[in-house]
Amino acid sequence: MATCFCCFRCFGNSGFNHVPLKEIPNVMMDTKRMGTDVVIVKAGRRICGSGAALGNAPIVQDKSYFEIKIQSTGVWGIGLATRKCNLNSLPFGMDTESWVLRSDGSAYHNGELRHKLAVEIQEGDIIGVTYDHVEMNLYWNGNSLQCPFDGIRGTVYPLIYVDEGAIIDVQFSEFYHQPPNGFDKIMFEQSLL
Repeated sequence: MATCFCCFRCFGNSGFNHVPLKEIPNVMMDTKRMGTDVVIVKAGRRICGSGAALGNAPIVQDKSYFEIKIQSTGVWGIGLATRKCNLNSLPFGMDTESWVLRSDGSAYHNGELRHKLAVEIQEGDIIGVTYDHVEMNLYWNGNSLQCPFDGIRGTVYPLIYVDEGAIIDVQFSEFYHQPPNGFDKIMFEQSLL
């Protein structure tokens, strides 16, 4: 007696017919949603040049986490944005479509300074972002920065921007620091099932 597995189907007398499994894409920086002077390399994980890029997956699960590593200082920002933001207009956080921490330690949304960090972010530092559809929180080398953003509305994506020689590596999995309890990597919607 033959046993059928999830990737095979039995069809009468014809035996087994292979049913290909659908491969779930990796979350990375989106080369279709980036500024005109942005360069994305290393399989969608490194951003340099001038401008911004969104992640290729919206944040749909309840608790998500991603990180960046500052490879080279300059002007940069990390946070969340909707697809309505202008990816060539720097700095981010000046409109209603983006929520960002900037390289100078200031956190902005809609042109309003929301927080100013007491720490100086340097080359080699890791910045983490959590989002739970209530608020976005930021982490510096694994420690909470205690500067939440609330009131985030709409479908949002990870946002990274660079200028003046900044080089940023993005981690959507295999993190440098353990995500806070209950938070996990960003997943494509079909992988949530």
